[in-house]
Amino acid sequence: MCPTGTVLHSEATGKTNLRSAFDVLDVDRDGKISSDDLRTSYGGFVGDDVIGTMMTVADFNKDGYVEFDEFEKVLDSSKRRNGRSLNVMEDVFKVMDKDGDGKVGLEDLKSYLNWAGLQVDDDDVKAMIKLGRGDDKNGGVTYEGFLQILSL
Repeated sequence: MCPTGTVLHSEATGKTNLRSAFDVLDVDRDGKISSDDLRTSYGGFVGDDVIGTMMTVADFNKDGYVEFDEFEKVLDSSKRRNGRSLNVMEDVFKVMDKDGDGKVGLEDLKSYLNWAGLQVDDDDVKAMIKLGRGDDKNGGVTYEGFLQILSL
């Protein structure tokens, strides 16, 4: 942390966060993001037209998939274009935070993971929340805690 209180992130940390974001969107874990992966990830929150646009923008080699290097290029170009970082993980967190309270609770997290095809029980989710320094009894895990869970 620098004297102003700002946390400085290294390029390696940024790449790790990008990999975590990519892995969340790569629902079938085949190493590439497809339209079906996006449809599953966003679960009806965005239409096929938006998914089609996302794929058109990110699929540089036009093979129908977004590989990690393409994903990285899109986010790097967005960062330069907007002058700030485009935070995919924050968008994923907001989708999971159904009640909008700034925390992902047991039911939010369990529901999203089950919907994404990962069968987890309450004990699994409670353990994840604890890893993110959250409290499953009093609201769940914050965005920062969510990032910590993904980094493990």
